[in-house]
Amino acid sequence: MAKQIYFEDVEPGFEIGPLEKEPTTQQLVKYAGASGDFYQIHYDKDFAIANKLPGVILHGALKNAFLAQLMTDFAGEHGWLSKLSVQYRGMDVPGVKLICRGRVVRKRVENGRHLVDCEIWLENAKGEKTTPGSATVILPSRGA
Repeated sequence: MAKQIYFEDVEPGFEIGPLEKEPTTQQLVKYAGASGDFYQIHYDKDFAIANKLPGVILHGALKNAFLAQLMTDFAGEHGWLSKLSVQYRGMDVPGVKLICRGRVVRKRVENGRHLVDCEIWLENAKGEKTTPGSATVILPSRGA
């Protein structure tokens, strides 16, 4: 288990991650079953190509889940993911490594909660940010 990070340990600019993912077509099939999203572009190559895609593509919500994992790993066992928002700006395909990254942009205390606002993103092997977003975590404080 990773060491717990505390509110006092981070400042704006603090880098989060990387978390590497190597999605497979098998993972897409499993995710389709778990999520109920059986749109053929996620598992049927011929259907995807017929719809002008490069082949099967990842579920957007799966990419969202990858970024949620990045942030819950960062928050640790005693932290909380309070807010998560992403935008789907590019398609990602199985068999290509993806990297989840983030950066602290602001920290603040509200109603006794130690909040850390972050910029997050998923990038492909070319370094393109295909899924940018933002997140807020609640971190424990050493002083609390």
